[in-house]
Amino acid sequence: MIIGLMQKLKKDFGINFKRPELLDEAFTHASYVNEHPREQLKYYERIEFLGDAVMQLCVSEYLFRRYPRMPEGKLSRLRAAMVCEDSFSKFAKECNFDEFIRLGKGEEKANARQRPALLCDIFESFIGALYEDQGKKAVEIFIAKVVFPKLDLGWFDHLLDHKTELQELLQEKGEVTITYDEIADLGPEHDKMYTMTVSANGNVLGTGSGHSKKEAEQAAANVALKSLK
Repeated sequence: MIIGLMQKLKKDFGINFKRPELLDEAFTHASYVNEHPREQLKYYERIEFLGDAVMQLCVSEYLFRRYPRMPEGKLSRLRAAMVCEDSFSKFAKECNFDEFIRLGKGEEKANARQRPALLCDIFESFIGALYEDQGKKAVEIFIAKVVFPKLDLGWFDHLLDHKTELQELLQEKGEVTITYDEIADLGPEHDKMYTMTVSANGNVLGTGSGHSKKEAEQAAANVALKSLK
């Protein structure tokens, strides 16, 4: 099972583990260890502890540099949404980590490998193993592929105020007139889709859509920010 995981990590992410025993530890559940006492195995909880701390640091550094004008409170809320059970379990599934967990028979029958709490733990333990094997830079490269793109895909947009960020960016060098204009509203009343543009001094910077005008404005501002950056 671990050999298959190593092959997948190399194929999908270009990661070559120097110490496969770290992966053994990171993907082994206590129930498996209890059923194989003679093998003197380790299970994931200690290395998960390390991975949690590494993720907190890496995500904090990334958000601090990506959003230079975002206040501490919003940074904390955004980090909390990214570094949580729900997000980590989804990242683990996306990487197919659930296929490589070593479980005891009882946990296997209980379908534990699909349990969000366990998937979260395994993602953190993998990060800990990668950090121990190759250092912080390797972790940053991995999460730049798996975690950070979710910001641009809108996973955490409910925590971001793109309109305020765009206004602060545009007005750094002086006063700018920013306007949002509706260019379309399509669909039935109960499921209408609005499309808005955002302009600065009459120049259109971005277009976005949403199920409300406010949502469409935020989407347009996000497009404009990506273009400007």
